[in-house]
Amino acid sequence: MNRTLITALAIAAGISIDCAAKEEIIMTVDGQGVTRSEFEYLYNKNRQQQVDPQSLEEYAEMFKIYKLKVADALAQRLDTLPAFIKEMDQYRTDLSTPYMTDSLFINNLVAEAYDRSREEVEAFHIMLPHGRNSAETEEFRQRADSIHDALIGGADYAELARRYSVDRGSNSEGGRMGYITEGRFPYAFEKAAWQLKQGEISDVIDSGQGFHILKGGKHRPARGTVLVEHIMKMATPDATPEQAAKAKATIDSIYSAVKADPSKFEELAKTLSDDPGSARAGGKLNWFGAGMMVEPFDSAAFAIDVDEISTPVRSRFGWHIIRKLDAKAPATLEEMKPGLLKRINNVQDPRSRLVRENLIASLAKKHKGQLNEKNISAICAGVLENDLDSAWIANARLSSQPIARIGKTDITLGEFAADLEPLNIAGGKDAEEMLRKQIAAYYDKRLVKAEQDWLYANQPDYSNLLNEYREGSLLYEASLREVWDKASKDTEGLTNYFETHRGDYKWQKPHVKGILVQAANDSIADLARESLKEINGNDDLKQLRKKFAGKASFDRILMEEGQNPMVDNAVFGGAPVKPNNKKFTVYFVWNPRMLNMPESIDDVKGLVTSDYQNQLEQDWVERLKAKYPVVVNAKVMKKVK
Repeated sequence: MNRTLITALAIAAGISIDCAAKEEIIMTVDGQGVTRSEFEYLYNKNRQQQVDPQSLEEYAEMFKIYKLKVADALAQRLDTLPAFIKEMDQYRTDLSTPYMTDSLFINNLVAEAYDRSREEVEAFHIMLPHGRNSAETEEFRQRADSIHDALIGGADYAELARRYSVDRGSNSEGGRMGYITEGRFPYAFEKAAWQLKQGEISDVIDSGQGFHILKGGKHRPARGTVLVEHIMKMATPDATPEQAAKAKATIDSIYSAVKADPSKFEELAKTLSDDPGSARAGGKLNWFGAGMMVEPFDSAAFAIDVDEISTPVRSRFGWHIIRKLDAKAPATLEEMKPGLLKRINNVQDPRSRLVRENLIASLAKKHKGQLNEKNISAICAGVLENDLDSAWIANARLSSQPIARIGKTDITLGEFAADLEPLNIAGGKDAEEMLRKQIAAYYDKRLVKAEQDWLYANQPDYSNLLNEYREGSLLYEASLREVWDKASKDTEGLTNYFETHRGDYKWQKPHVKGILVQAANDSIADLARESLKEINGNDDLKQLRKKFAGKASFDRILMEEGQNPMVDNAVFGGAPVKPNNKKFTVYFVWNPRMLNMPESIDDVKGLVTSDYQNQLEQDWVERLKAKYPVVVNAKVMKKVK
């Protein structure tokens, strides 16, 4: 049995809700009140899930037993187990997430991305990298600011791109990246590229991958995607005149051949193309959109019609002959939305951070939350000269200095430090930045916790499901300890139960007990018989199975007539049959013994274990009834709807 089944049976019930003190109490279990609303919720859920619903009286009795088990689980402090706490935290997060989802904000991000997908934008950028540490990153940021100032002052964009940009794909082109499509670059980069007017210079943009200064380019309608195949002869810019001339002559010759007989295109691609990746597939490339291929290959692929073959096109890699196989129009909003939502919710996408920031801002407003910037700055100043490690944390743990407030509750540095994972960062700017991030993350977590508490107090659907899962998990753990594990591991108890109830396990038909052997041939079967004599059929068969691997199989059996055709033939006089395994041709039952009732507990262990579990369950319930008092309010019970 598992906790999912327990929950599905709807015998899990919610804990008493303190804020509902004025609600009618339908019963008390070990002094803890159960409200009428809680009972009605679970009673009606139970009725909806059953084909033949229980009566109120039947359900009330089952509910009392369930509450007794939960009371026992709490008495054993099973709710303090680390695994239970972790499980509940995860379930609480999963359950509360839909309540905290701002669909309007997310749909606006989807609409923004879709609108951009309607256009292709000519992009230019100058890129500088992030550094290996905060100091180096700041140096690159300042250099980007200087370049930006120079551009605003009239400096030549293409010249500065060639001199300073680290993007090898565009720096030699004066920063020109060609036309790009939505979804291929970081959010901040794309947002700037689509917003800039032609020739306009952007601010310094931090994309997460580096610093960029963009220049606005042309806009044109999106062209969708294309599927092409190509034949390529390499001729890079550093090729000698002789090499370049040879490549041109070769591509012209190939072009003449494919124009004369287009059916030879794929064959010629396989044998003559210098692009090994596509040559193996007859020159075929994957579907691609604007900006995904080098120019002028990109433009040529979109310019030709389906089934048309281009004249030789020169790129920086060499010469290409392109044949278009298919084309797709830009996707509709309905087609794009699932993929866009998946990208937006990916933690690596900056928009997921925007969604999180929007949530935190709304929660801060709702619960009157605010960071204490003055105290945080003073605290962070301490790690500019001291290491951010366990020693600092130990000292910080003693501090009652507030770092934030939610409602009327201060959040102290000590609370934050107690929740902090071990850190070991040398003092300085990096330590300060890390500390600020950790404080912000803790504050965010506390805001989410405040909202979860609010949901519990104000949203019955949320609190009912949370209580149901919580108590279902407690019941599972308690049952595991008191019944299921005990029944499976208590060998002595199982044996004693079997001996006491041996007469309950009679068979209506005789059973044969022995070893069913299947062998590859008669010789192997004879060898198997000799080997079985040595172990008398009682020892472990592992060594025999290993010795005869692939030549014979050995299976212990305990069955009545009609359960296995081979056994029926060998023991009960049934008709001959073929072995189950096609590799084997011979079978026999070794040392068959006819039994009218089980010899030992092993012969009926599954049944005995199940019955022993039922006995343990009954004993447990009787102990609980004697240990924890239950009082039912009959007047309130009559009001149940």
